[in-house]
Amino acid sequence: MKVLVVSDNHGWGDILTELRERYEGDMDALIHCGDSELRADDPAIQEYFIVRGNCDVEEEFPYDVVEGVGGRRIFITHGHRYNVKTSLMKLTYKAQEYEADFVFFGHTHMVGAEKIGETIFLNPGSIAMPIGRRDKTYAIVEANKQQAAIRFFDDEHRELTELSCTFSFDSMS
Repeated sequence: MKVLVVSDNHGWGDILTELRERYEGDMDALIHCGDSELRADDPAIQEYFIVRGNCDVEEEFPYDVVEGVGGRRIFITHGHRYNVKTSLMKLTYKAQEYEADFVFFGHTHMVGAEKIGETIFLNPGSIAMPIGRRDKTYAIVEANKQQAAIRFFDDEHRELTELSCTFSFDSMS
């Protein structure tokens, strides 16, 4: 499985088009974790699995998406409905309910990844307005049966190697 994860572009559609064109044919899925602030028919978000963030007005965007990609179960949400600025507890419970292997979320504009139990939680940060660091970021996740490697990139597509991480799977098949 190889997926691109982006969030919180807040109206900057050109970057989403650029990412889609740059990685076309190389990804199993393009995932957007909300606050695009774009209309559902905007060409910039075509081909993305996208969810509704707190700044999105498009009712066509669902709040949560659970999608199977490359044999993995991915739960996508923006995070505002799960209070992710305070804790990942509510999000963890929902991930367990969905039996998710991965949870991709945004909202905080803070880049990060961690494993809770057997589920990997990833916030790609914001591609437009980062918090906690100056880099505008997105992520690429590559997973096989043994591990998941997460790499982060800035809006100039330079890899931010200091943020890269790898998680092993104990019981994933």
